[in-house]
Amino acid sequence: MSEKQKIEPKKKIDKEIDKTFDEIEDDIDSNGKKEGDSGTKKEKTASKESTETKTNSENQQDSQNIDNTPSIVWNKYDFIPGDIVIFEDAPSAEEENGEFPSRWDLYKGATEIGEVNGENVIMFLNGGGEIVPYLKNPKEDYLPEIFTLEMDVWFEKGTNFHRYWISLKDKKNQFNTGPSDSFTIYANGIEFLDTDKRYPGTESRNWAVEPLGRWRHISIAFTKGKMKAYMDDTRLINVPHYEKNPTGITIDSENDNMYVKNIRIAKGGVKYYDRFLSDGKIIVNGIKFDVNKATLKPESMGPINKIYKLMLKNTEVNFSVEGHTDTDGSKEANQILSVARAKTVMNKLIEMGIDKTRLKFTGFGENKPLDNNITPEGKANNRRVEFVKF
Repeated sequence: MSEKQKIEPKKKIDKEIDKTFDEIEDDIDSNGKKEGDSGTKKEKTASKESTETKTNSENQQDSQNIDNTPSIVWNKYDFIPGDIVIFEDAPSAEEENGEFPSRWDLYKGATEIGEVNGENVIMFLNGGGEIVPYLKNPKEDYLPEIFTLEMDVWFEKGTNFHRYWISLKDKKNQFNTGPSDSFTIYANGIEFLDTDKRYPGTESRNWAVEPLGRWRHISIAFTKGKMKAYMDDTRLINVPHYEKNPTGITIDSENDNMYVKNIRIAKGGVKYYDRFLSDGKIIVNGIKFDVNKATLKPESMGPINKIYKLMLKNTEVNFSVEGHTDTDGSKEANQILSVARAKTVMNKLIEMGIDKTRLKFTGFGENKPLDNNITPEGKANNRRVEFVKF
């Protein structure tokens, strides 16, 4: 790990929107139409076909490290986060470096807040630790019958036998309930029950060796007995009949220099097209962006791919892509940010092949909240993209 990548002292994080939004504001016209449309249809089609021929192994190149911005090429990613966020922890920029993470409880070991490249993370110390969400009634089953779990986990360069476990019960509080099963997360694969599978292109490597150092995005979906787990853009675990009832989670690590961030538990919901038929719109909080920016995170491609397929199959469906934010930052900056993010999503769908006449965009900033702007979960539910028919 370079000096830049090591845990640094806590610095006060500037919450002002990047100066680049001056350029974004200039690029947004008053009626919300796409500007600067260039390139022939033939050129766009060729570009689209070229993108779709990339393999999963190409998507996760070996040069990727903690400083890289991943390319948005997850064309086959089909994970859809739940509709309602019930637990969220990034962790917050307000967390104090060296303190125990405030949204968690400790079961075993040692854990504290650290900072990597200006971003707060949960850091496991002194041989690792086990943490559970800090909730009001942790002894009760707090996982819905349909839920999703997401997190980012770090694997250090050149380390051996580093791994994480995600248990399907709260080990500290749920002594006599919940299953004893857990997911084992390696640098290049996932094990669950009798199934183990490696990420495409890494099959020849040892389970426990990460030669480069990188973040991995882990996604788990449970739907009334069906259990799926993803590493980055690829589904590795697919259990059609899991007879036990998950009741909580415990995150476990056994080594130093292991970090987790962006943990989210969400309640599942109705399929996109059913929501469209009943409500005339689809509310999506699984489209994620870099902080204070309109840059899509790669895991956003799950919902975007679903919207793309819906529009491809139902040619009469047209959408206004509408951005919403929480109240962090100034009201003016949030308005600009919401418009820029909506435009980014619209342009991505056009790039994938949706005719631009079927899409438009706008943003409402923090003006139309669905939840409170006090808790991390409330803010997460307010940071959303809506697809509204027109």
